[in-house]
Amino acid sequence: MAFKTLASFVSLLAAFQVANSAVTRRVTCSNGQQTANAACCALFPILDDIQQNLFDGGECGEEVHESLRLTFHDAIGISPKIAATGVFGGGGADGSIAIFEDIETNFHANNGVDEIIDEQKPFIARHNISTADFIQFAGAIGVSNCPGAPRLDVFIGRKDATQPAPDKTVPEPFDSVDSILARFADAGRFSPAEVVALLASHTVAAADHVDPSIPGTPFDSTPELFDTQFFIETQLKGTLFPGTAGNQGEVESPVRGELRLQSDFELARDQRTACEWQSFVNNQRKLQSAFKAAFRKMTVLGHNVRDLIDCSDVVPNPPAPASQAHFPAGLSHRDVEQACRQTPFPVLPTDPGPATSVAPVPPS
Repeated sequence: MAFKTLASFVSLLAAFQVANSAVTRRVTCSNGQQTANAACCALFPILDDIQQNLFDGGECGEEVHESLRLTFHDAIGISPKIAATGVFGGGGADGSIAIFEDIETNFHANNGVDEIIDEQKPFIARHNISTADFIQFAGAIGVSNCPGAPRLDVFIGRKDATQPAPDKTVPEPFDSVDSILARFADAGRFSPAEVVALLASHTVAAADHVDPSIPGTPFDSTPELFDTQFFIETQLKGTLFPGTAGNQGEVESPVRGELRLQSDFELARDQRTACEWQSFVNNQRKLQSAFKAAFRKMTVLGHNVRDLIDCSDVVPNPPAPASQAHFPAGLSHRDVEQACRQTPFPVLPTDPGPATSVAPVPPS
């Protein structure tokens, strides 16, 4: 009896392995690349084109920053709360920000996104891909150029927008923490921890329009690296403005050449988010996994992921992390404005040399 039971188990296991191998069988595309789904083969020529001609040969530069920003500004344009009133509440990651550029780029929160929309248009025109899919694909590929970034998930099959998203769905840097958390909760039931994780995008971001006198000013001292410096430096005492004072949505920064958003400052110190914010300090692995999960959730807002095709294996593996968590030169633990009540701020080394001064990212 025991032998017959064992034989049956072995037969079932063999059948499962055969069935599983059929499901996971990879296809070889015309360019020799392999992927789990033949539909994803169309992405390889697009990848090569944007890496060479949009991202300057695979750099983590201005176009990457702006393409990542565009993924968010398009996807967050959805509000079940508005839809419940009988008014169209937006379609989420549906490409509306580019399809209805003449409308949505006039929304105050979308100031400046017209530049990357116009840069991306020729790529969409010469490839067989929806605008909705291209925006999210370009953002994920761009991030793959940044040392320390996670390999982000990519899906295709989104339907393009037929209506513009409503105004006021994109949070602004002068919004209160209450307002920002409520907006994310409405858009996709994002928790406060997921909001913090999404803001990891600011580690490779820069501001062009918060202070127009200094376009391309980054939010941390290593804007070309996907690292934890953003979460460290937002918790340091602000002492200066990198350009002019009095700009809406800006507060003092701890480092010359670095701009700090009011919303980042307040989220780093609010008791609902402060400990989660601090938890990313000196924790590259958590930074990668949390951002990957939050980005995946954001990029399918307005869609049923079961209706989409997973093409994540098309995304290149990003370069390894290229920095260790540290205080910028001239600063130390005494400059930390401790906000998390439960956990002490981690012990970090300070970069040697004179006080850090960050060079702005050259505008494209």
